[in-house]
Amino acid sequence: MTTTETIMPPGCDVPKVVWSWAMYDWANSAFTTLVVTFIYSSYYTQVMAPDEATGTLWWSRAVAISSILTALASPVFGAAADRGGARKRFMGVALAICVGATTALAFIRPDMPSAALVALMLFVMADLAFEIGTVFYNAFLPSVASPARIGRISGWGWGLGYIGGTVCMLLALVGFVADVPWFGMTTEAGWNVRATNLLVAGWFLLFALPMFLFVPEQRTFAARISVKAAFRELTQTARYLGRFKELVTFLVARLFFNDGLVTVFAFGGIYASAVFGMTLSEVIVLGIVLNITSGLGAFLFGFVDDRLGGKKTIMITIVMMVVATGMAVWAPTRFWFWVAAIMIGIFVGPNQSASRSLMGRFVPAKHESEFFGVFAFSGKATAFVGPLLLGALSEAYSHRVGMASVILFFIVGGLLLVTVNEAKGVAAAKDA
Repeated sequence: MTTTETIMPPGCDVPKVVWSWAMYDWANSAFTTLVVTFIYSSYYTQVMAPDEATGTLWWSRAVAISSILTALASPVFGAAADRGGARKRFMGVALAICVGATTALAFIRPDMPSAALVALMLFVMADLAFEIGTVFYNAFLPSVASPARIGRISGWGWGLGYIGGTVCMLLALVGFVADVPWFGMTTEAGWNVRATNLLVAGWFLLFALPMFLFVPEQRTFAARISVKAAFRELTQTARYLGRFKELVTFLVARLFFNDGLVTVFAFGGIYASAVFGMTLSEVIVLGIVLNITSGLGAFLFGFVDDRLGGKKTIMITIVMMVVATGMAVWAPTRFWFWVAAIMIGIFVGPNQSASRSLMGRFVPAKHESEFFGVFAFSGKATAFVGPLLLGALSEAYSHRVGMASVILFFIVGGLLLVTVNEAKGVAAAKDA
């Protein structure tokens, strides 16, 4: 082994740097938990939109638009940030836009002219900025974690994210959405519910600060930030992607198994309500349990990742997700559905964490943001296929048949992942 191979970036494996990086997961999960998944999305469909069915349709279209824009923009911004050594600057702008748009959502009253449309525009802006910021955040992983610890450190981040989102949601439920909100907040025009967006914005901004203060970045002062140059570099990357066969195969596999994850999260609550008659409060409890188990799973399986490797860890989670989803489809009673849901929670977090750490092992140095932009693309490009198929089968047959379709995505993704040679992928990144 040469001397250059043993040199680690400044701050690599340093506890203060690692936990400052991981705190960004704790910070940004408030947005996905409260705004995207539980509180504001429900408020929008029930209050802001003309009716719940229309609101669900409009919200789903906004999520789809954000996903498409993320898929298109992530590789470009990633390449631009790599070229200028300016990940933190791009990340800071993304954070400011997300926090600003989320704050603005709180002040859009349902009785304002075109309130539903304005709210959707602000949501798409916030969600897109959130996703772009995550690209740069993920790109820091190879520089804060050594190859021997990248799995557990990625897991710590995911684990903190799930727990942070849960803590923030509980705070919102107790202090804002409760019958008697804190601080004498009025419930007129749903202000106490809309004010949860202020909680999210403040939470995100406050807990993201350690990332900017304590995580070092190696700047490239000679390079100039240029979107035109970024497109040129992306074109060059597309030409030599053949050198990264394992990485490309992994990303194609992720297109499938990640679609399964997206679909489970998007329709888990709907499935629980339609098949087992769960109330909204029970679905929220289900969401909290899933977040907690996912966080614990991500934290614990980080050590498995470092010992067995990212590929084997992902394969374990895919097999268990097939079993758990099959159990949810078969479950004759709520008890067995809860068993299936807890199993899903335990293995969802490690799947996402190990996917990030495996990508971190596969990316060539100085192209982290660009390649993690492509990683974001693989997570968004076809994310609409699973929900569309589940919806069509549920309408034509039953919710159980619709949920069963998710298993197909896990199986196809798993079969493709089997062909990935992790050692060759790591070697290709080092030789690039």
